Amino acid sequence: MFLPINKTEMIERGWKQPDFVYIIGDAYVDHPSFGAAIISRTLEAFGYKVAILSQPDWRKDDDFLQFGKPRLGFLVTAGNIDSMVNHFTVNKKRRRKDNYSDQGKIGKRPDRATIVYCQKIKQLFPDSAIIIGGIEASLRRLAHYDYWDNKVRNSILIDSQADLLLYGMGENSIIEVADSLNAGIEVQYLTYLRGTCYKTKTLDHISDYITLPSYEEICNDKRKYAESFKIQSANTDAIRAKKLVETYRGWYIVQNEPDYPISRQDLDDTYALPYQRTFHPSYKHVPAIDEVKFSITSSRGCFGSCSFCALANHQGRIISSRSKESIVNEAELLTQFEDFKGYINDIGGPTANFYHPSCKQSLKSGACPYKNCLSPKVCRNLLVDHSEYSDILKTVAGLPKVKKVFIRSGIRYDYLMYDKDDSFFRQMVQHHISGQLRVAPEHIDPKVLDLMGKPYKEVYLDFVEKFEKLNQQYNKKQFIVPYFISSHPGSDLDSAIELALYLKEINHIPLQVQDFYPTPATKSTCMYYTGLNPDTMEEVFVEKDPERKRMQRALMQYSFPENYKLVYKALTLANRKDLIGYGSKCLIRPRKH
Repeated sequence: MFLPINKTEMIERGWKQPDFVYIIGDAYVDHPSFGAAIISRTLEAFGYKVAILSQPDWRKDDDFLQFGKPRLGFLVTAGNIDSMVNHFTVNKKRRRKDNYSDQGKIGKRPDRATIVYCQKIKQLFPDSAIIIGGIEASLRRLAHYDYWDNKVRNSILIDSQADLLLYGMGENSIIEVADSLNAGIEVQYLTYLRGTCYKTKTLDHISDYITLPSYEEICNDKRKYAESFKIQSANTDAIRAKKLVETYRGWYIVQNEPDYPISRQDLDDTYALPYQRTFHPSYKHVPAIDEVKFSITSSRGCFGSCSFCALANHQGRIISSRSKESIVNEAELLTQFEDFKGYINDIGGPTANFYHPSCKQSLKSGACPYKNCLSPKVCRNLLVDHSEYSDILKTVAGLPKVKKVFIRSGIRYDYLMYDKDDSFFRQMVQHHISGQLRVAPEHIDPKVLDLMGKPYKEVYLDFVEKFEKLNQQYNKKQFIVPYFISSHPGSDLDSAIELALYLKEINHIPLQVQDFYPTPATKSTCMYYTGLNPDTMEEVFVEKDPERKRMQRALMQYSFPENYKLVYKALTLANRKDLIGYGSKCLIRPRKH
């Protein structure tokens, strides 16, 4: 049974008042790939009554008033992705589709949904507690560069007027919050919980904290912004981190230490909750369910540390994984659905082949604050082992009704290559690829790869060579689909031309090209805004000229006729007219004008 989405359904359950009203920017999908489903089902499991208010009309009061004032407070999330990313392309153009809304219709949520929803609640229920969470709140918990406004914005706690922010995945934190509120503790006194942020007028009640540069300082000095980011990045680990304090005029924002990684038993329990595993029947179809309905989450966290990814800031670098029994039980459950066709689309996490922590030391001392596991060189303490993950895939593939188990959530090919036992590589090639294997080398230029936190191209080329040999050995016709990013900090026209030459060499022209998208709380976004590498404070080239950014994109699709003029101009500007001609290495041919 779904949780109640309107007053009628609440009354049918015999409730006079919900404990929490949960406002969600997405359509209501009760599936564990959706954070709102996990939080609401976890609260339900601990005896709390949660009413779901999905995509309310923020221009009117009616939707927000229908449940009345909840007994303990309002929970607010923008949805599974940041509302601005949901609404805008990297070119700041409105998207035409919202996969998290019924029939993909756009316009069901406001821009900056968390802020807008909270302001409406504050207007209608001024004395009710407001707790915000989800990816939008988590990655905007402290002052941050906002690409769409092209300026540094306040902590979302300031702009939303919320009382408390939960960052990270939040199952443990939300129960602590609920239990505290239920015990009669007012929300303004919940200043002691891990994985939370709050605003306060005084710091008399805390100790052992780090003071970040103030909001005014980072707005006026990009170096201060980079310094602040470096401190924040070094304090994302639950074992090593300290409290962080950011100063505003009249306020302090306090970020408590991150919550500890969820235990295997708790993670198993989370995924065993009674999800309906689909969208609410009041909708016709929510497109986001299509990719995940028959996929299984095996782990959380990522020690990959890609600069353009905010996972470490949100989930942390310590891997938490489910037990084999839990994963197999979920697979068996999926086979019972009428529309199950025999295919498990994915078993994985943020990175599919990360199933256990990176090293034993990290469990005792936490993740290293100023050192990455895989770049620029692989750490000698890294544990490289695919055996448990391999065994899970084999067991699920052997279940009745299961024809095939695929890996689609993405693998780290470098981690795969570092495994001295290639049995998993062979297993993957033989059994877990659906024609194409998507991997993300992201670039070819070493200076760009260093800034991305990705391995050098030699590792990727070794991977491709082995992949092709194994395909020949097992008589498979499978292909690698590489993903690359244009205009990432550090990438200039010379870098883009080098990438184009590589694409020509492998005879691959990507149908879609991803321009670098500066999203909150990533190192790459910090570099984009400041022009500095926060690790070293060295200057970084950042391409911001719109035409030159289009040139970098066009070079990746140099053979498209519509890109000819841009490619010609780029090669001219870079003094590479030697690549305009009829030779085997030339990107384009000359045209008569």
